[in-house]
Amino acid sequence: MNRLLLRRDRTEMSKSKILGRKELGERVEKWRGAGERIILANGNFDLLHVGHVRYLRGAKELGGKLVVAINSDESVRELKGEGRPVMPAEERAEIVAAVGDVDAVVIFPELDVRALIREIRPDIQAKGTDYTVDSVPERDAVTEYGGRVAIVGDAKDHSTSEIIRSRLGPRRA
Repeated sequence: MNRLLLRRDRTEMSKSKILGRKELGERVEKWRGAGERIILANGNFDLLHVGHVRYLRGAKELGGKLVVAINSDESVRELKGEGRPVMPAEERAEIVAAVGDVDAVVIFPELDVRALIREIRPDIQAKGTDYTVDSVPERDAVTEYGGRVAIVGDAKDHSTSEIIRSRLGPRRA
């Protein structure tokens, strides 16, 4: 019985990390008022893999509250093509929220995260190693208010697209 209650408490705690844009703005202001630094990580997070976990851990290690912005189903489809995402946004958000390093999760409908950056003004935007500081598409939005971009995680040896292609795609006899 205690295990069931503990499991339910953990599930509720993870779900309480999933916020709408307005709630996220309020939470960020509260954290800032308490002197916390805000770090933003973003991506599709379709089929969470070890590369995602290392990216999120690296972002959290920058110090502060880690907000993870997840692309909506429509934006993933636009960016990755038909058949994606494999998992719906709400499930992807719940899985990412269960990662201990994550403090908040928001789903965003735009193709890039510039609008959210302008709303919450993170101190640091963390991107994975498939980027350089100069190649981050939203870098302009971060630097316009004095924020900075950091590259975190391990070498880009993991990819959801590659996992789908090599492990989940059609098998040849």
